[in-house]
Amino acid sequence: MAIAMQSGVQLEAHQVVYRPVVTEKGTHLSERYNCYTFEVNPIATKHDIRNAVQELFKVRVVKVRTQNRVGKPRRHKMIESYTQAWKKAIVELHDEDRIAFF
Repeated sequence: MAIAMQSGVQLEAHQVVYRPVVTEKGTHLSERYNCYTFEVNPIATKHDIRNAVQELFKVRVVKVRTQNRVGKPRRHKMIESYTQAWKKAIVELHDEDRIAFF
């Protein structure tokens, strides 16, 4: 099922959600609040993310929060550059639904 975007680009569900972000804080969110963190396509909207997670993992999504993560400055010897900017989505699921990553 293709997901329509405002920019006119059609993305599939697997193109919206890149990967789960498994960190200590994300594990705490999943155990305590049933919220899961994903790296998503920067042009995806909250509605697109909700539909993609529901389609990929067969769960019910209650709420979606997003963050645009800015790249940080890094230096290697004399070369200065930035890490890549990315978009993060925190998805809250229905109380009865769970996603098992491991």
